[in-house]
Amino acid sequence: MNARRRTVLTAGAAGAAALVTGCGSSGDESGGEDASGTPTASDPASPGTSPDASPGGGEELAATGDIPVGGGTIFKERKVVVTQPEEGEFKAFSAVCTHASCLVSTVSDGTINCPCHGSKFSITDAAVEAGPATRPLPAEQITVSGGAIRLG
Repeated sequence: MNARRRTVLTAGAAGAAALVTGCGSSGDESGGEDASGTPTASDPASPGTSPDASPGGGEELAATGDIPVGGGTIFKERKVVVTQPEEGEFKAFSAVCTHASCLVSTVSDGTINCPCHGSKFSITDAAVEAGPATRPLPAEQITVSGGAIRLG
């Protein structure tokens, strides 16, 4: 095998290893925040939420008190956005925009906002409020129990 081909194959293998490592999770990254640095969550009475689930559900994302009423928090490492449309009502959605797969960047004025092309999604049901996206953000499963919001 010539030196150039070996270099290309070695670089490709290193890139694949980095990709696999980057896609893994350590299980302790929460890092969720909205434009004001506040975490967000989902609704106990809606799809994607289980208010009576045991605390052993999944990774704890935030405390319920950390999610602003009428706002939300984006957990970039988990690609999840949690909102609290009304007091005590928590919802969770994918943080990946359905238009061009960018990560949403802020939650403000009742919408989840994508920086790439300006799509906006409702904090209540992730319906498209402004395009170019045409599909809502998919719901994510969370549990709310004992003041904690957990993924899964």
